[in-house]
Amino acid sequence: MSLNIVSEIDSRVKVRNVLMSVSDKTGLETFVPALVKACPGVKIYSTGGTYTKVKEILGDAAEGTLVAVSDYTGQPEMQGGLVKTLDFKIYLGLLSETYNDAHQDDLKRLDAQPIDMVVVNLYPFKETVAKEGVTPEMARTNIDIGGPCMVRASAKNYLRVASVTDPLDYSALVQELSSHEGTLGLDTRFRLMKKAFAHTAGYDAAISSFFSTRTWEEVEATYNAH
Repeated sequence: MSLNIVSEIDSRVKVRNVLMSVSDKTGLETFVPALVKACPGVKIYSTGGTYTKVKEILGDAAEGTLVAVSDYTGQPEMQGGLVKTLDFKIYLGLLSETYNDAHQDDLKRLDAQPIDMVVVNLYPFKETVAKEGVTPEMARTNIDIGGPCMVRASAKNYLRVASVTDPLDYSALVQELSSHEGTLGLDTRFRLMKKAFAHTAGYDAAISSFFSTRTWEEVEATYNAH
């Protein structure tokens, strides 16, 4: 396998396309309008409850700004929302590099957009398993799949993409975008990358910790096993 070694990047990256999918919607009411103001012409790709919330926040301004992920990818969501963002077109947009001609050709081939910022936080697994009487099934259904994938892909490509996992970062990001013509610096993207990987590491550790204390007999008893 030949490694994809990068030798040229932009220190500051203009935020034109944002992928937004959050379980914790805290702060969106102020962050979304400020983001749109700081980054004129920005497109926000979203799905599920986040799409509904952003549409409510933007009102008439959602037209031309907010895009449903299923409309962008051409793939409807799996029943129950189990698969929404796990699509080649999405990950091409997350992992592509600005100065890689082959990547740029791939983007053109699929009419795909490079995604410059991912705003994602994960299903509330820790909060769920902290409740009294939680079952393995209740825990299992709160294991996020698409969220960690988006966080990891965007964090890996911090050379171009900002991976935003904490609502507490919204204010500082808007301030930087507003004062730097809608761009984010490498220092910010690098800081967010470290925070993103700590976030997914903690999430996986919580899942492992919960299930390590359960037995298969307890799991079987949860269901009407055949």
